[in-house]
Amino acid sequence: MSVTLHTDLGDLKIEIFCESVPKTAENFLALCASSYYDGTNFHRNISGFMIQGGDPSGKGKGGSSIYGADFEDEIRPALRHNARGIVSMANRGPGTNGSQFFIAYAAAPHLDGKNAVFGRVIEGIDTTLETLEALEVDKKYRPKERVTIRSVTVHANPLADQ
Repeated sequence: MSVTLHTDLGDLKIEIFCESVPKTAENFLALCASSYYDGTNFHRNISGFMIQGGDPSGKGKGGSSIYGADFEDEIRPALRHNARGIVSMANRGPGTNGSQFFIAYAAAPHLDGKNAVFGRVIEGIDTTLETLEALEVDKKYRPKERVTIRSVTVHANPLADQ
């Protein structure tokens, strides 16, 4: 499966690792399909590290999973924060996944074993992601220009039948 995040600054198509992390993938895909992320903004942006979104309050302290509560981490040794474009759950510690996620601007091996990787950017990495990384931020790494996820398109994985 894949999804496209349609942002104010362009599109990001993300491959979702459904078989490797089924509960995390189900949560993200269901939130995407229910328009949960529509109109939400990226609230944290650290150049050279990551951009974070998925909180309807826009402040980075909220958001809920489809399970009604936080859910456990699906840490898989084969899924690592080893490249630009890796998509992972944001959390407040072990077992606190909700709706927030981040997209890595670079490898972040210090997050391996702490945050559940569930996807990777497959389109928009050299355009939209680069534009997002260049945004000006304040002292708390909040983008000075509000950038929203306007909508999300959920796609079937075109490679699944090959």
